[in-house]
Amino acid sequence: MANPWKLDAAGQALLEKADTVAREVIAPAAKELDEKAQFPKAAFKAMRDAGLLKLVSAKEVGGHGQGLRAAVAACERYARECASTAMVAKMHHCGTAVIEAHGIPELRKAISEQGKVTTLAFSEYGSRSHFWIPTSSATRAGDKVKLTAAKQLITSAGECDIYVWSSKPAAAEGLSSIWAVPVNAPGLKINQSYGGLGLRGNASSPINATDVEIPASWALGEDGKGFDVMMGIVMPWFSLQNCAVSVGMMEGALARTIKHVTNGKYAYNQTVIADLPQVRGWLARARNKIDMVRGHLLDSLDAIEQGREDATLRVLQSKVIGAETSLEVHDLCMRVNGGAGYRKDNEVERFFRDSRAASVMAPVSDALYEFIGKAVCGMPVFG
Repeated sequence: MANPWKLDAAGQALLEKADTVAREVIAPAAKELDEKAQFPKAAFKAMRDAGLLKLVSAKEVGGHGQGLRAAVAACERYARECASTAMVAKMHHCGTAVIEAHGIPELRKAISEQGKVTTLAFSEYGSRSHFWIPTSSATRAGDKVKLTAAKQLITSAGECDIYVWSSKPAAAEGLSSIWAVPVNAPGLKINQSYGGLGLRGNASSPINATDVEIPASWALGEDGKGFDVMMGIVMPWFSLQNCAVSVGMMEGALARTIKHVTNGKYAYNQTVIADLPQVRGWLARARNKIDMVRGHLLDSLDAIEQGREDATLRVLQSKVIGAETSLEVHDLCMRVNGGAGYRKDNEVERFFRDSRAASVMAPVSDALYEFIGKAVCGMPVFG
């Protein structure tokens, strides 16, 4: 198996396991998951059995000790078959990274030893796409904290094991605090199931919390320092993995499009659709766009690992470059497929629908363009 991600030997072996899960479990289930809006339970059992849920957990707690690079590679592979499954995995890696950095050993081992699944619970009705400014409350009472919130469209809602949860600070100054919240905590309620246009298998639903009580020791970082956690850990992990999901989806849609045009024949002369120069031209455009995004993603990983001055810019660019290019490539694939693209059996329409989500997922593309503009002008990005 080629190693374009420049993983170490252990990381490459784990990516091969991810490839097996993608081929043998994720791909066969993708169509039904989309049609029935089902959470990918079988895929996550397979990931758990293969040790992939502890991919980024530290070795000291029984994990594999792989970093963002391996998480990006795994999500890209899953997304070639099912964007919903890849999105859930992305959120799990993000949540795990926060818990690894700031969680007590009990929480860290819940992932590495028990295979618990995490997700981010940042989005709220009150702040919408401005996830870094939560409106929900946290109240300290002795060694307990009570949380009240109206969360909006949380991935893996009711299906994960641990929410990485944002709120206003309990007592300190600052924009936010971060907590680990068990999915079965009394006071949590999911009012409606998700039935969206795309990403229908990721159980994305609103969550209401009323006086949800957790141990104060389940804080993930200092009270009032949640913004630092979001920008220092969540933003790079979220943005680069989101870009990886976009790349994987584009690869998946293009592969299925190529299969269609190289097998679909004209009865009158037995030529295939790909014999048309204009069709090959559109495929070439799609290939070029995917490769440019992949190149950016690999460079962004290098920038972070090398501590380059442009690392923050690369992080900000990653999600928007992946999301916006994905829209273009999926449009091209639908164009090449023609009427066949509207049929569910060739799957391109599923990728097309799923591709719509990334540009409106917080931080939305328009907000990122503003942040990037500030960065290139030498202005404070979040000032």
